[in-house]
Formats: sequence, C-alpha cells, structure tokens
Amino acid sequence: MTQVNWISEVEKRKEALIKDTQDLLHIKSLLDEQHATDDAPLGKGVKEALDFMLELGEKDGFTQKNVGNLAGHLEFGEGKELLGILCHVDVVPEGDGWTSDPFGAEIRDGKIFARGALDDKGPTMAAYYAMKIVKELGLPLKKRVRMIIGTDEESKWRCVDHYFKHEEMPSLGFAPDADFPIINAEKGIADFDMVQKAPVKDSAEANLEVQSFVSGKRYNMVPDHAKAVISVMANQNEVIEQFISHMKEYELEYSYQTENGKLILEVVGVSAHGLEPRNGKNAGLFLAEFLSKRSLDAKSAHYFHFLTHYFFNDSRGVNLGVAYSDEISGELTINPGKLAYSKEAGGIIGMTCRYPVTNKMEDTKEKLDALLLDEGFAIENFSDSKPHHVDEKEFLIQTLKKVYEEQTAEKAELIAIGGGTYARSLEAGVAFGPLFPGRPDIAHQKDEYMYIEDLLKATAIYAQAIYELAKTE
Repeated sequence: MTQVNWISEVEKRKEALIKDTQDLLHIKSLLDEQHATDDAPLGKGVKEALDFMLELGEKDGFTQKNVGNLAGHLEFGEGKELLGILCHVDVVPEGDGWTSDPFGAEIRDGKIFARGALDDKGPTMAAYYAMKIVKELGLPLKKRVRMIIGTDEESKWRCVDHYFKHEEMPSLGFAPDADFPIINAEKGIADFDMVQKAPVKDSAEANLEVQSFVSGKRYNMVPDHAKAVISVMANQNEVIEQFISHMKEYELEYSYQTENGKLILEVVGVSAHGLEPRNGKNAGLFLAEFLSKRSLDAKSAHYFHFLTHYFFNDSRGVNLGVAYSDEISGELTINPGKLAYSKEAGGIIGMTCRYPVTNKMEDTKEKLDALLLDEGFAIENFSDSKPHHVDEKEFLIQTLKKVYEEQTAEKAELIAIGGGTYARSLEAGVAFGPLFPGRPDIAHQKDEYMYIEDLLKATAIYAQAIYELAKTE
C-alpha cells in the first residue's frame, strides 16, 4: 500500500496554492445576463473564472474541456469508472460593508478575505491542488478523476444541467462546497414567487401611499438592505420619528430623506445564506413590519400586512401552515430573499424553501396554493430541486469517513444541510468540506474569508480522498 504524507505534499506547494487561489479570487465572477454574449452566456466574469481554471489545468497537464461556455472539466487518469469532483467559480454579489476589497483577496490574520474565499473558489483550488498532487506523485489509479467546474451554482444551475446533457455522469463523487465532516443529506430546494393578484379598492383614509419598495437580489440570500419611497399626506415628521423609534428598537442601521416631495426610508440588515435565515437580519421584513403598522393605501396595506403576518419572525413556515421536520435533515426553512412592490404592479415575494428529505413538496405546495388563493396571492416561477440522501453504508461514505478521521483524528459525523450543492447532481455524491467544525459560516456575508491553515488541511484531505476513492485495489 502506498504511504503518502499528504500534508507534507501540500506544504511543498503552499506558495503556489495561495497565489493561484488569490488570482482566482481577483476575478469578479458574478452572474451578468445583461451583458451576455455567445462566448459568455452568463457574463464576462464567470466565463473569465472558468477560462482561468481550464487554462491552469491545461498548463499542468490535465485534459481540459469547455462545455458550451457554461461549464468545463479537467481530467486525468485511466479507467472505465469516473470519480467526479464538482465545484463552481461563480459567486453571489459582494454586498456592502467590507473592510477590504471584496475581490482583493487580501491576506491578514492568517485568512484570505474575498467573496468566494469559502464559497466556492478557495475550496475549488484546494480540490484542484489535491488532484495535482495525486497526478504528480504518479499514484496507481483504476478510475479517471474529473473536476467539473460550474458557473451558475448560485443561481439556476444552468451549468450542470447543460453539462450532464452532453457529458458523462460520474459513478461517484463529492462537492467541496459545504461542511466537514461529511454531508450525506441535503434538503429539497423550492424557489418561487408569491405574486399579489387581488384587486384592491383605494382607501380615502390612508395617510401613507407606498410608491415603491425593494429589498434583496437573490432567493438564497437574507437581504441586508431595503428601501421604500412613500407619499405622506400629513404629519411627515411624526412618521419619521416613528420610523427612528422602530429601527432603534431592533438595533438596526437606518436612514431617511425627502426627495421631490417623497419620503425615502432605508434600512440596513445583516446578510446571510438563505438556508438559515436566523443567521441574518432581513432588512426587507423589518421595513415591511414598520410600514404594516401605518395607515397605508389599500393596495400596499394588502401586501405589507400579508408579508409581515406570514414571514416576520417566522422562518419555519409555521404561520403559512407548512412547518415540517424529520430526524435526517431537521426543519423546513423559508427565506423571503427578493421583495418588491410598486404602486402600479403590486407586490412580489421571491423566496426559497429548504425542506426535509422526507417532506413531499407536492403536499406543501398544495397547502400554499389553497392559502394564497384565499389571501389574493398566487405562486409563479416555481422550481423544485428534490432532496438528496446517500446511505451511510455506501463505499463513498465509508471511504471519506476513513480519510477524514485519519487526517484530523476526529470522528467523522454525518450531517444534513439546507443548502444545495452539486453533490445532488450525482446518485452517489456528497458534500465534503471545506468548513471545519467550530469555524463560523461566513459564506454570502461581508468579509467572507477562509483560513489559510484550513485551505491547506482541506487540500490534504481531498488529495487522500481522491486517491482512496480512485486507487487500484
């Protein structure tokens, strides 16, 4: 049996690993469909990041392939079976409040700070160097090893959908895009809009008329900013005082100004991944809750009362009547991540629902449809990614448990998450790192970072995992 000191092999390549990670992090790989081209269908930034990885792999002797400018892969080894490592190079918007350039990849206090450092460019480079180590050591393998690189994981998964229509499906694999030790269960993910439908008669008694309201950019992010433009019929100073008092009560940052006779109210919350809304402060819900307590025009009153009643301080679907939990994957969660209202068009609540592996989304949607019909709303733009679960007895799980325990001297517990990783694209696929137990999960938050120590340790774990999963018996 081949004996390798994996962390020693990583240390030999430490400087190059860090530099390549920083270079990848410098690329502003945000979805940008407004400036799409045939060469870059999801925007220049994500295509640049994809090209970066493919060119790096080609330079290092991997077989590389661009698949429709939406995804690509790097491969080495021989064999009938294919081991897949599923990564992505797109990132969520940077948001506000960073203490350094979100794409500067600055190193301080032993950490690399950048959007994507933890999700998922840092881990992608760790997995890449893991492949590089196994390849350069010339270790005997009986499977081919392929890194599959996506560019739309944070949005609609068009990259992997396109990829697997044209390319081979790995027989097993992992995604370095969540937590260690091993994630063998991922909740289902339903994204959809609740759209205001009921015609509402104007109310002559209203003191406030909401012209517009907007908060959030993605279903899967807790909005950290909200803005409302309103017309105040009387006592504007009193409304401002109530707003200040309300926001101070919740210890939130806020601002207000008047412009062209309109009062503009803004609230700053705390961003977080939408899989666990309790980790953030939804700026849109706090501003909506304030507005719902005022004397509003009938149309906006209908929207803000609905939004507040069913979502404020309730991320488990209790008020909606769809709360659910199981022992495998925990509680159902809901995150209203995209909120918008206009006087002309009415209101929309764009949300993600992360539901347990034993929950039937068909039943949940049926309950929501019935409730919304009564409330004057309807579901549109519905999409559903089914839950994913791999049994503990599988070769993949047993092998990764062995590797993790040997590398960390800690027990490899199996865990479930509300996030969705590319692992669910495979029948036998799990999420495997990079976040170690006890480390804060700052993905999708300002000042996102990854410890360099963790980057190196993850690389060693991935290298051994690749070898153990693909080696000759």
